[in-house]
Amino acid sequence: MTGRRRTSPLPAHPRPVRAAALALGATALCASLTAACGIVPGATGGSGDDPVRVMTWAPQDTDATNKPGMPAMALAYARWVNAHGGVHGHRLEVLTCNDHNDSVGAAKCAKRAAAEDVVAVVGSYSQFGDSFLAPLEGAGIPYIGGYGVTNDEFTGTMSYPVNGGQPALLAGLGKALAANCGDIALVRPDSIAGDQLPALLDSGLKAGGHPDAQDQLAAEDATEYGDQAERALRSATKGAAGEGCVVPALGDRTDTFMDSFRRSRQDFPEVRTATVLGSVDQTVINATGGASGPYEGSYITGWYPAASDPRWDPMKKVINEEAFDDDRIDPADAGVQTTWIAYTVLRAVLERIGDDEVSADTVRHTLNDGLRVSTGGLTPPLRWPYDGELASVGFPRLVNADVTLQVVRDGKLVAAGQDGGRNGVADMTSVLAHADVP
Repeated sequence: MTGRRRTSPLPAHPRPVRAAALALGATALCASLTAACGIVPGATGGSGDDPVRVMTWAPQDTDATNKPGMPAMALAYARWVNAHGGVHGHRLEVLTCNDHNDSVGAAKCAKRAAAEDVVAVVGSYSQFGDSFLAPLEGAGIPYIGGYGVTNDEFTGTMSYPVNGGQPALLAGLGKALAANCGDIALVRPDSIAGDQLPALLDSGLKAGGHPDAQDQLAAEDATEYGDQAERALRSATKGAAGEGCVVPALGDRTDTFMDSFRRSRQDFPEVRTATVLGSVDQTVINATGGASGPYEGSYITGWYPAASDPRWDPMKKVINEEAFDDDRIDPADAGVQTTWIAYTVLRAVLERIGDDEVSADTVRHTLNDGLRVSTGGLTPPLRWPYDGELASVGFPRLVNADVTLQVVRDGKLVAAGQDGGRNGVADMTSVLAHADVP
């Protein structure tokens, strides 16, 4: 189908030498390191050494998924670090880039990262791994803590993910729904990235002894989903195996789908919904009716503890100190949370490097040499062996398959507790090991 996103396999080994051609034109891309170029201005603390320069990118102001809180969180983190003396005496400079939800834009961001000589791309979101990972690999720049929106992030040798991405979320959701739903309809984007979603959801369903979900395609930038909602509701009530469930996985357009779903659902009161964090958060639940809305009783899987968990207090402290009035930064947003964890990893790397030269090469070697990073319990301890446990099914870089199971109770998104395994956390490694991902 024309216009669909394509992915391509990455080389098996990184190219260690930064391409000289990419280094040319840095001044043309950004004549000076100023706030106008998306860089935190220089300032407090530091030992007089050169600053450590990184980049964070995400789509903003587009007709599809937008993640403005991720670069905003990165800038707030840098201001906070610099206000407290930097990291091992180094000031942190953050460049930001908007990939515009476009493959060309994603490649431009990666080329700019190389031209600006950043030591890492940190806590970022893009749907176009095939466009940005190859330029980063060619320049030797590690990609720390991407959002996990495409499988490329779990195969690239320069990628160091902090969560299990869509694979873990959907597998975890399938496992939770297997015991709670009859017929299930998955509504997902008509894209290459969307093509991967059914197998991931079905892996969890299969682990729970449930048949595969009905797969239904939808445009990810539509403004109305009446036809898709009607078809999904009918698919979820075909059999007699209990209450049906509809699983919308449309990113930012999930709430648009739910507007249509609510109108169509009146004739299907027995159908429930379930989805993944990132598609739905507390704001969306409130906007769709809270306790009387379609999400009441729904399971929602996420990568991290619920936003009310005290383990997020350090992040909230930084936001309060450096970005209190920045409404782009929502501490309950999975993108903001991912950026916080990714910068936690970066800080651990810089502290390990210590007084040695900080460069893309030394950052990469430190990550590859068995560094084990604690994130304060927000994830299991993170480390990135060359081939992880899921290498045999095409996810060699997926090192954290934990998901948290949350549920909407009385209009509030709360931890599912014992409903979801050990204190609401479930490890999807064994489930994903049997996934049949295209």
